[in-house]
Amino acid sequence: MRLSNEWKDYECIDAGNGEKLERWGNVIFRRPDPQAMWNVNYNDNWKNVDGHYFRSAKGGGQWKFNTKLNDYWTIDYKHLTFKVSPTNFKHTGLFPEQATNWDFMMDKIKKQDRKIKVLNLFAYTGGATMACSSAGADVVHVDASRGMTDWAKENMKLSGLENNFIRFIVDDCLKFVQREYRRGNKYDAIVMDPPSYGRGPNGEVWKFEDNLYTLIEACMQILSDEPVFFLINSYTTGISSIVLENILKTTMLKKYPDGKVEAGEVGLPITRDNLVLPCGIYGRWEKND
Repeated sequence: MRLSNEWKDYECIDAGNGEKLERWGNVIFRRPDPQAMWNVNYNDNWKNVDGHYFRSAKGGGQWKFNTKLNDYWTIDYKHLTFKVSPTNFKHTGLFPEQATNWDFMMDKIKKQDRKIKVLNLFAYTGGATMACSSAGADVVHVDASRGMTDWAKENMKLSGLENNFIRFIVDDCLKFVQREYRRGNKYDAIVMDPPSYGRGPNGEVWKFEDNLYTLIEACMQILSDEPVFFLINSYTTGISSIVLENILKTTMLKKYPDGKVEAGEVGLPITRDNLVLPCGIYGRWEKND
């Protein structure tokens, strides 16, 4: 388990009964979380929230706000600044558990004695993009959603990275990778956060279990001769981290034996009871230092 335990502006205060209680800066949210399957005794903290997201029996859900909030506010992670805003689909525009992966990537990039080129696929609002850019890498950021890409551009400006090389692409990730291969473009590192199911900007269908291996094989064709890391993150229910480990061992490690593969869970510490909230899985190949 890799914990994202260096936050100051974010906190998982409590969790249980299928919900989590979080602090985003000075704002307290109560949101559903299917991983929090244990019992919790609700105290006053659960009642005194600024926003509560309720699931609907028909699917989806809605927010109930007890405090009039700004449309958005910002929180910091170390030297990075991100826009936070509650969306209609429960999310806030940031996955704080990913900070452990940001730290890993920043550390690997800083250790290199050359300019590193990173490809971030399914890049969302760009947490990994900003982390890699701030560490000195050139980054190509690809996501099928124009709205999320615009949000990522805002995060770039908030983090003071607008003068760095970050190229934003709205495209289907697999199609983009295949075009990069035909163009002869190469990358030293690739990070991806593929969804369980999704659609590209032109209706392309993505299914994790059907398309992941094809995407990884395509990505390997655009890696440089000296890759630094290959990181996969997933929230797909029912997929074990061992699946990612096995895939990377039979692809990346086979082609680049001067490296190592690691896989496991990412999680957040829960303040109240010193428990851990599991928040998905990761698998990574990295070159040996």
